[in-house]
Amino acid sequence: MNLFTDIRAAVLDALAAMAEAGKLPAGLETANVAVEPPRDAAHGDMATNAAMVLARPAGMKPRDIAGALAARLADDPRIDSAEVAGPGFLNLRIAADVWAGLVGAVLSDAGYGRSAMGAGRRMNVEFVSANPTGPLHVGHTRGAVFGDALASLLDFAGYDVTREYYINDGGAQVDVLARSAFERYREACGLSPEIAEGLYPGDYLVPVGEALKEKYGDSLLNQPEDIWLEEVREFATERMMAMIREDLAALGVAMDVFYSEKSLYGTGRIEAAIADLDGKGLIYRGTLEPPKGKMPEDWEPREQTLFRSTAHGDDVDRPIMKSDGAWTYFAPDIAYHYDKVSRGFDELIDVFGADHGGYVKRMKAAVAALSDNCVPLDIKLTQLVRLFKNGAPFKMSKRAGNFVTLRDVVEQVGADVTRFVMLTRKNDAPLDFDFDKVLEQSRDNPVFYVQYAHARVRSVMRKAAQQGIGEVAPKLEDEAELAVARKLAEWPRLVEIAARTHEPHRVAFYLYELASEFHALWNRGNEKAHLRFLQEGNTGASAEKIALPRAVGVVISAGLAILGVTPVEEMR
Repeated sequence: MNLFTDIRAAVLDALAAMAEAGKLPAGLETANVAVEPPRDAAHGDMATNAAMVLARPAGMKPRDIAGALAARLADDPRIDSAEVAGPGFLNLRIAADVWAGLVGAVLSDAGYGRSAMGAGRRMNVEFVSANPTGPLHVGHTRGAVFGDALASLLDFAGYDVTREYYINDGGAQVDVLARSAFERYREACGLSPEIAEGLYPGDYLVPVGEALKEKYGDSLLNQPEDIWLEEVREFATERMMAMIREDLAALGVAMDVFYSEKSLYGTGRIEAAIADLDGKGLIYRGTLEPPKGKMPEDWEPREQTLFRSTAHGDDVDRPIMKSDGAWTYFAPDIAYHYDKVSRGFDELIDVFGADHGGYVKRMKAAVAALSDNCVPLDIKLTQLVRLFKNGAPFKMSKRAGNFVTLRDVVEQVGADVTRFVMLTRKNDAPLDFDFDKVLEQSRDNPVFYVQYAHARVRSVMRKAAQQGIGEVAPKLEDEAELAVARKLAEWPRLVEIAARTHEPHRVAFYLYELASEFHALWNRGNEKAHLRFLQEGNTGASAEKIALPRAVGVVISAGLAILGVTPVEEMR
């Protein structure tokens, strides 16, 4: 049940009846007619912009359309009143029995809030995709939580979602990893490691060195690099990916696909992708304009193999091959996305760190060209996370060498708190993560506030079960009860908006608002006995009252599941 969709349908039916009666021109476009919560709850339960949208194409005054529409809607038993406001908005008040029916619908529909909007379209969400050179850090944590919650949200909205991790194991960074691991191997063999500048200094490579010693003994010590580099690189990369999988599991993230960049080299996949672009006239030999701003001292014009990305919205064309004939970093990324398109995905989402902002236009241009503009690519950037503890920036991790790891965060506060807090800001806004504040038991801590609401619901349900109170149709009388029901009605609408905009943080915000309305009702029950969920000595009234908190529990549980957070049964 989506009450906003139902009332919008009623508005459209009324508009059609007005056109049939000659009160409106026939054939008006109504796609932009909306029914939504009013900005001020005092103005009503819902508001529609129908008159404002249709006034110009109809050649009529908005208030005239709104007045006629209000008269039509007055015949709908679900609508208590329809009042014209401002230049032509129409504020609607919904009958009390409709809100009671909505609460009943929440309890009878196990999938309340789920949407068919996605219509089974295949969606690839690629996120994290960190270099396999060490444990995941706090920046990866935000990307992992955002990507995983977004994937769950899209699944809830009816998409067929694939979670994917791109293993960057084809570049020079894995050679650096191999050399770093080799130094830890030397250390395991009783020698002093030489962690030169540019190598990875973290202690996390110590076990890798020990494992190399266990496998090879000291047989690699006196070998030249060209003998051991490839084997150590493969060994270390596998160990790092195992560590990354464990990090993701600690956060509750499970990928469907791990895709290796290395698999693109020497297999013809890069060449095939470039050939596809070449066949479309988008690959050419040319010389780029000099960089804007301060000119690098070593810059010189030279002919290169370029992708005509400006044909698909980029600012400049992009090199795909170096002067020595090797591919640029962009070439395998093109091939990787060509593979995604070839796998039949209808839409693609990439979750990048904020430092990849310059990559957005070129990747969108590549996917547009490869898919003939048939497969949209949305790139979401996750901004930095600033960590605080005891009022000061959180110190660096010795184990990682130079950054705070995902494990550091999860071990401090737990996966549930980590995930929820990471979604309390929009992905492209910086986020402050204060280890002390996220564990506070106060309204200012959204994690606690939402979990406390669910715990209160479960407490009521346990007491009701102990008293043998059954389930009956809900009865809503007080404004505080209706406020909770109104917020419950917004859930299906919120899911579709959040899924359409790829913004899972909206779910966290909504849950906080729902919890706020529920706590307000709970507190009114402390003041007014007739609002308490359990009416002493009156099991019939109690059965009517507990329907509302049960519905709240259903929606909070569903919302937390999207965020990947386990709802608590009780608070200690």
